Amino acid sequence: MSTPKARRHPHRAPVLTALAFASLFGGAASHAGRAHLSHLAAVVRGGEGPPTLVLLHGYAAKATDWVPFATTIVLPPGGRYVFPQGPEETHPPDGPIGGRAWWRLDLESHVPDGSRLPDLEGFHPPGIDVAAASVRALVRERASSGPLLLGGFSQGAMVASEIAFTTDDAITALVLLSGTPVDLATWRRGFARRRGLPVFMSHGRADRILPFSADERFARELAAAGLKVTWVPFEGGHDVPAPVVVALNAFLAPLLKVNDEKTRPAGHADEREEPARSSRSRHRS
Repeated sequence: MSTPKARRHPHRAPVLTALAFASLFGGAASHAGRAHLSHLAAVVRGGEGPPTLVLLHGYAAKATDWVPFATTIVLPPGGRYVFPQGPEETHPPDGPIGGRAWWRLDLESHVPDGSRLPDLEGFHPPGIDVAAASVRALVRERASSGPLLLGGFSQGAMVASEIAFTTDDAITALVLLSGTPVDLATWRRGFARRRGLPVFMSHGRADRILPFSADERFARELAAAGLKVTWVPFEGGHDVPAPVVVALNAFLAPLLKVNDEKTRPAGHADEREEPARSSRSRHRS
């Protein structure tokens, strides 16, 4: 498998944009409401763990988009990075050919009158149940024992939140990058059992895909419920710029007892893609 050259400085990250505006708006009906789990492929980097960092990509992106982050997000030596691949394939007009998704999106139908961005707080996406269950099954197969860091970007953050707030799965920390709350009434019922959970959240103030204001309110509500929220707003759009990675490493360091002077990114230890190999890595703008 051909991989991009790793950036060795742990605090410099490429911008990860999950999707273009047009690929989200103009979506199709969901195809993810299946009765069975999807068997997910995953890109794996690093060692055997612990800890294990599981990051879920955004809509119309791919698991390989996370690969550069295995050299910028710092884990202790032997740490494992697991990047699952969404089960759905995107097609025009709701996404590029070959993109992946956790379920098909139709955000346009959730844009309130007088607004430009969707409000999903009262909506339960039909495909989120299967997506969450499939990720949980993969985590049981691929994650080591010990600390589990679960997170995602955009649609991937929605799936990670669904797992965190509707199950009792052991999670050491939750990482939500440019996400938005969905079916918030259901999630609220799970806040109490996650009291004290460290949560890292970031969002760009100029995001034109998912509303900054909804995520900011969500962060405040989680903090009020007793979760240990680190909220990192930034001047930018729907992406993960380098300052967010810097802040994420600062958030993770005390949880994982990482010493920046002694610990290099664990992504160099072992590079493999499971179960399928790809001839190239792709990065979406």
